[in-house]
Amino acid sequence: MADGDRPDLASGDPQVEFARLFDAHARPLRAYLAGRVGADVADDLVAETFLLALRKRASYDPERAPVRGWLYGIATNLLRNHVRHEVRGFRATARAHGGSTAEHVEDHETRIAERMDAHRHVRDLAAALARLNKIDRDVLLLTSWAELEPSEVAEALGVPPSTVRSRLHRVRRRLRNTVLERHGEDGDA
Repeated sequence: MADGDRPDLASGDPQVEFARLFDAHARPLRAYLAGRVGADVADDLVAETFLLALRKRASYDPERAPVRGWLYGIATNLLRNHVRHEVRGFRATARAHGGSTAEHVEDHETRIAERMDAHRHVRDLAAALARLNKIDRDVLLLTSWAELEPSEVAEALGVPPSTVRSRLHRVRRRLRNTVLERHGEDGDA
């Protein structure tokens, strides 16, 4: 199934359509999610994404956007829920053990940064990503990691494509300036 295909999810044979949908989109969706939360959690989120898509198939409008944007929207919402749940768990653990929540969250961010890339600048980049608001971070990661087009990101996040393009431009400029401030014009530290 090509990225632009719009399967008939509401009235077609659900088993056939979802088998095609899964075959076409599960692997890239998993790669995107694994880059954000690791392989084990990504597997769970991919399964949840397709289960939810199956349940909500009647709400998919093939005239509105390609199915890829719809699926990434579902996955991004599930990812946000997972992260919120995980942060609540960190806070509860910190309270139970008398430690600071910041230490637990920082440990988690460090693990994510190390998993993303072994490059020497990754911690600075991860910290800069962590400082972004969730919409800006999602726009950047859906565009970069998931390789979605701005129109698909717009569909996934429920915002206009022009908003995606302007946020993407602003976020890239901000990250570039952060790296240049930290490592100099040539990128060396």
